[in-house]
Amino acid sequence: MHLPHNAFKAALKQAQPRYGIWAGMCTPYTAEILAGLGYDWVLLDGEHAPNTVPTLLGQLQAMAAYGSQPVVRPVTGDPVLIKQLLDVGAQTLMVPMVETAEQAAALVQAMRYPPHGIRGVGGGLTRATRWDAVPDYIRNAHQELCLIVQIESRLGVQNAAAIAAVEGVDAVFIGPADLSTGLGHAGDASQPEVQDAIRQAIDATRAQGKACGILAPREEDARRYLDWGCQFVAVGIDISLLRQAAQANLARYRDDAGASKAPGGVY
Repeated sequence: MHLPHNAFKAALKQAQPRYGIWAGMCTPYTAEILAGLGYDWVLLDGEHAPNTVPTLLGQLQAMAAYGSQPVVRPVTGDPVLIKQLLDVGAQTLMVPMVETAEQAAALVQAMRYPPHGIRGVGGGLTRATRWDAVPDYIRNAHQELCLIVQIESRLGVQNAAAIAAVEGVDAVFIGPADLSTGLGHAGDASQPEVQDAIRQAIDATRAQGKACGILAPREEDARRYLDWGCQFVAVGIDISLLRQAAQANLARYRDDAGASKAPGGVY
């Protein structure tokens, strides 16, 4: 059996935009629905959604038959958790709140086996090796693994060029909600200071020859960030889409259903 190809990593080297959707419902059933809709990638969120390694495994298995590529976001860059996620077959990780090149380099080490890193060897116990059916997995795994680091703080923006320059970092993803809050604007990414910081991070990332992505459920934001050079953009969140569609449906029948219709200002 061949080492599974990481189509998401390969796509980062191409110019055309890649559209993604956030998956926060934590079930294989909904992950499979999203995987069949035509989005280029699906973010399985383990930071703010109540996912665990077993629930993420189920979603990876559910998505395996589809062309949409899974991206897994752990709650932290803990090397032990990274090891577990890679062992169950995640090939692309998005790690939150990376602020320095040193942090980024440590994440690269967590994703690689010795002598180039510190990842522990699971061998035939792991889905990643297809239970020891992939020849030379230890030597070749890094070729198909993809590391995305999230910049979502003032310090991260200041260090964006150095972070993006780290060998083994494949892409940078900007988190507008945390970035705007950290800059004193409580989740309001429309503020000029926040927009300037986002543009700065995009430019710094692209200058290092790395792909840049962002979360932008509002169409006007997504199109602006694409114009600025983002190559992969999450243009929807499953939970938000469900809530909005359900409210709109009820509002057709009940006048009072629109009382809480407007989504929150963060996304």
